[in-house]
Amino acid sequence: MLNKLPLDHILFLDIETVPEEAKFTTLSEEKQELWAHKTAYQRKEEITPEEFYERAGIWAEFGKIVCISVGYFVLKGEEPTFRVTSFHGDEAKLLKEFKNLLNDHFNQARHVLCAHNGKEFDFPYIARRMLIHQISLPYKLDLFGKKPWEVPHLDTMELWKFGDYKHYTSLKLMANVLGIPSPKEDMDGSMVRGVFYEENDIDRIITYCELDVVTTAQVFLKLRCQDVLEEHQIKRI
Repeated sequence: MLNKLPLDHILFLDIETVPEEAKFTTLSEEKQELWAHKTAYQRKEEITPEEFYERAGIWAEFGKIVCISVGYFVLKGEEPTFRVTSFHGDEAKLLKEFKNLLNDHFNQARHVLCAHNGKEFDFPYIARRMLIHQISLPYKLDLFGKKPWEVPHLDTMELWKFGDYKHYTSLKLMANVLGIPSPKEDMDGSMVRGVFYEENDIDRIITYCELDVVTTAQVFLKLRCQDVLEEHQIKRI
């Protein structure tokens, strides 16, 4: 069934997130208390809420999106090309731009979204942040009333689970075991907060996010037992 899905009907995506504030102390007193309560079950007794705050980007209630990168196949000519672009800057602005992309170009029943661990992270995170900014949800993210088979989302990690709900596999590990050439990344997800707040280097984050989108598409191709993209087929716009 996976091979019957036309590649140009899929929008691949990845997001990068950071804590909503650079420092815990700049949060309101109420938000600090809510953070302490939210993370109590995860923190060891010796770790304070402030020390744990560097991980706040994981939760949509305490974090924000600084980059959404997307990629899609163009099936014209002798071989397919994969076009990649990113939305960044003010969060409300980038969310509106992403919504416009969905509404203008990926709004048909045939279109689906694909991300690695997207069903647990990317898709709900984007939806929650949109509602926090009072941006109405585009059809592809509004799941209310939809039956499971009507949800227009693909998740490469879920595809790899084969029904094993205990199994977590990182994108990097999947790429490795499937024989996908490892991209030359100079950072990982744990570094995004520091690169954003301390180095103020959004371009570095964008590059990292786009590489993950390309890798997700490569993994998807491998799951269909197809050849991966060559570098000349990848176009950044």
